[in-house]
Amino acid sequence: MTGTAMPLPSVAKKRSTRARTVRFGISKLGVTLFTASMAMIFLLPLGYMILTSVKDNNQITALNAPLWPATPEQYTAGDGQVYTVYQVTMTDGTVQDLALEKPGRVQSTFINPKDGTEVTWQGNWRALSSVWSFSIKWDNFTTVLDVLNFPLLLRNTLIVSVIGTIGAVSSATIVAFGFARFRIPGKDGLFLVLIMTIMLPFQVLLIPQYIAFRAVGWTGTWLPLIVPVFFANAYNVFLLRQYFLTLPRELDEAAQLDGASPLRILWSVIVPQAWPAIIAVSLFHFFFSWNDFFAPLIYLNSHPELATMTVGLQAFSATYASSGSGYLTQAASLFALIVPVMIFFVAQRVFMRGVVISGVEK
Repeated sequence: MTGTAMPLPSVAKKRSTRARTVRFGISKLGVTLFTASMAMIFLLPLGYMILTSVKDNNQITALNAPLWPATPEQYTAGDGQVYTVYQVTMTDGTVQDLALEKPGRVQSTFINPKDGTEVTWQGNWRALSSVWSFSIKWDNFTTVLDVLNFPLLLRNTLIVSVIGTIGAVSSATIVAFGFARFRIPGKDGLFLVLIMTIMLPFQVLLIPQYIAFRAVGWTGTWLPLIVPVFFANAYNVFLLRQYFLTLPRELDEAAQLDGASPLRILWSVIVPQAWPAIIAVSLFHFFFSWNDFFAPLIYLNSHPELATMTVGLQAFSATYASSGSGYLTQAASLFALIVPVMIFFVAQRVFMRGVVISGVEK
């Protein structure tokens, strides 16, 4: 009796395990490639800003200029004259790097930089491509520091952002603790009303707030940018409340048996366990305050000594936009990114942990 031999159970199991491993590896590789592609697309504007900040205006406006920082290659003749080097296609099909001495419409004279001999070339020299050499313009950052009062803008922005972050996080922590732990009549309705305020656009409240702040004489100061955030933001309260709900109530009850007051429980029990969420909320508000442009522009108008980073960069950009100095604007923007990027990378692990856990209710 003949027939096909069946594989042993151990061999079949090994094959199945190997197939699952291969499928898992392929799917993991696909997810990694997709994530890397999305990250590259997301970081393209940042890469463009970094490359543009170390270029000069000649490269930005030139045709056929490379993407990386570069400068046209020059040749200095024996008499001290400086000529631009172009890639010239000769009659035999070879391409040589020649310095343009006498441009013409149909015939131009070039100099060979290797031996200094003159070469006559038939054709339109404007169709030629320049020879570019890698060159980083570090002087752009020096120019920005000389023209833009960066230390003043940095000081003003840090004052507004740090004080506002302390007030916003402190008030949001107290309000979130009340919503998460106290039994208040109509608490769910009040929390729903609080969450609904997120849907109110800033422009709706702009005119009433401006009239109120002008009536009390706060316009032209930092007070309209700092004081309102001390009254708890709905978004911050929501994130902190969701995190507080994941903390066991048994710890609160144990503290109450020891005679701790609600504020003592908040300070000694809740806050030490909620640092990931608190740091996440702090970073959210700090970045929002750092990047805020509309409010400082309105309330600090005609007070350049109080201007924040965004307003100072806008004024700097408007000043140099007409001269085609976009590379200086990119260099100034790169300066403004240093502090937020450093803070994010230092607190990245705690920030991501707080964001993930804050959105999960117990």
